[in-house]
Amino acid sequence: MSKAASAKIPSDSSCLDQLVTAYDEDARLRDRLRLGDDWTRRWSSTWQVGAGEVCWPVRDMAHVPVLLSRPMRGFTWRAKQRHRPGLEMMVSTGRKHGFESVEEVRLLVALDFLMASEVLSQPFRLDFEYVGGQAWHIPDFLGVIGGGMWLMDVRPRELIKDDDALKFAAAREVAAACGWRYSVVAGWRPHVWSVLDHLSSRRRPARDLLGMRDQLLTAISGQQGRVMTFSELADSTSVPSVGRANIVRLLWQRELGVDLGSPLRDSSLIWAA
Repeated sequence: MSKAASAKIPSDSSCLDQLVTAYDEDARLRDRLRLGDDWTRRWSSTWQVGAGEVCWPVRDMAHVPVLLSRPMRGFTWRAKQRHRPGLEMMVSTGRKHGFESVEEVRLLVALDFLMASEVLSQPFRLDFEYVGGQAWHIPDFLGVIGGGMWLMDVRPRELIKDDDALKFAAAREVAAACGWRYSVVAGWRPHVWSVLDHLSSRRRPARDLLGMRDQLLTAISGQQGRVMTFSELADSTSVPSVGRANIVRLLWQRELGVDLGSPLRDSSLIWAA
């Protein structure tokens, strides 16, 4: 049995679009934006660079020192606060990143799994024009994934109002003008988050004193079709209980693959990436 025939979302080759459910209904509000030949000059972005703020028109955002910028606002906690801010450590970047909700921290875990080389929280403030006035919006994240820039907002679909959709439409226009991708993460495909949550428990580097990585990769490479169940692969090692933990680690590191669209269990099919 091939992995392609069995996997809905192969973990070793999946991208963000396959993991989340995206909101794209903001496209219906594009006509409410004040665009035109000079909109990239009229719309502006404000970034925290160095000790102060620097403002660039959208047409010049390609020259922004993105990786030297800081979040537009801090991530603090106080009593009776309705949202949940904090800092999440990402192995792929080697540092902590701010978030403002449970949904945002889940996206950071997914970006860590996708090996994002950089993630900026609250990267800039966008001031834009629409029919009837002006407004501003601070996107949630700007990530570097696979060498490309990806601008992201996070909002559960049921919480998105027309004002939010208008801001998302403006952010989508700016991302397109900069040659970036843009997504509004509104939810997760079935089972994806529960599997990623489990895999992330083994994301930190660890010493492999028993040579489990070599045992696992050798066992599955020698299997016809290069597919084994989770339990079969674990039992092929010298210490199956330790083998289980290392299968999870290699799944997180994307050296092994599994179907993220199904619950992770003993019967789950595992393959060499």
